Amino acid sequence: MLHVRETLEAYQKNDPAARSKLEILLLYNGVHSILCYRISHWLWRYHFYFLARLISQLAKWLTGIEIHPAATIGRRLVIDHGTGIVIGATTVVGDDCLIYQGVTLGGTGVMQGKRHPTLGNNVMVGSGAKVLGPIFIGNNSRVASNAVVLKDVPDNSTVVGVPGRVVRINGEKTDQVHIPDPVAKELQLLQDRIEKLENMLKEK
Repeated sequence: MLHVRETLEAYQKNDPAARSKLEILLLYNGVHSILCYRISHWLWRYHFYFLARLISQLAKWLTGIEIHPAATIGRRLVIDHGTGIVIGATTVVGDDCLIYQGVTLGGTGVMQGKRHPTLGNNVMVGSGAKVLGPIFIGNNSRVASNAVVLKDVPDNSTVVGVPGRVVRINGEKTDQVHIPDPVAKELQLLQDRIEKLENMLKEK
């Protein structure tokens, strides 16, 4: 249930400062928050809601990381530094993800149902980034520090800025300057149609 060994191995892989599994287990607040989440999530699944929330709030107080027990988090998540992270109730995080401090995986309103993001596998979210709403961040994608992402991101992409925009897909730069504007395209079609109708009226 806790997957302690593979979590510690994931931290060793992603943090060059980590010297031993014992050090990680005892001193890393990200590990403490993940282990507390695993327990609280198990309780939440079996409808021990108050106890689940109590554990998650104690973990928030101890680690500075808030993970709602209803969230769904895959295996080998690494939370690096971690302070200030918020992960909402309907968030889904895939396997082998890496999340840095100050990240919010949050909602954009008070609607019912799915209102938080879904991260695919092997997604990195940089420090201070905000990923908001029921959007999908594709597998192997990277969200840059302080980006604010409000729309879906394809697999193997890099997204930066406020609001977030995709600047790389499969390692290739996207042509941000020459991406067609769909609104401008529709307006041009309307203009062409009006001119055609005006010409038809003149001919009559």
